[in-house]
Amino acid sequence: MPKRQRIAPCLWFDTQAEEAAQFYVSIFNNSKITDVLRYGDAGHEIHGRPAGSVMTVDFELDGQPFTSLNGGPVFSFNEAFSLQVFCDSQAEVDYFWERLSAGGDEHAQQCGWLKDRYGVSWQVIPVALLGMIRDPGDERSQRATAAMLRMKKLEIEAIRRAYEGG
Repeated sequence: MPKRQRIAPCLWFDTQAEEAAQFYVSIFNNSKITDVLRYGDAGHEIHGRPAGSVMTVDFELDGQPFTSLNGGPVFSFNEAFSLQVFCDSQAEVDYFWERLSAGGDEHAQQCGWLKDRYGVSWQVIPVALLGMIRDPGDERSQRATAAMLRMKKLEIEAIRRAYEGG
């Protein structure tokens, strides 16, 4: 068995662990499903899942390991936990925003945050933004922050114009 990453996120789904993993792997380069574990007869009185159904899916997104779990409808995702995608260009922002938000909750989109079709929250962040909003005492940073707060999907050039005073 290959060595595991010491710390890796586990995402709890009702029954969509494999479907979600396949969706995420299809979006990110350098990504793959690495293992699928299935429920057996043992513990059926606790988990209630049919033997042979998917229990967990191990997968990697851009080399980062994750596990998705079919744990039932007991828990659901909320914005207290999100995954960040750092983007070097507007084309990357547009790519990830379009794919991750497809079929998701349009009302949950604000300031680069979105909720995907499985209820997982993502932040699609242009790296350029971080330098522009870093100094809360700087008037330029305040303008860039104000522009960002009015957006759903972040637009680098609009934030840059605000930062530069335009």
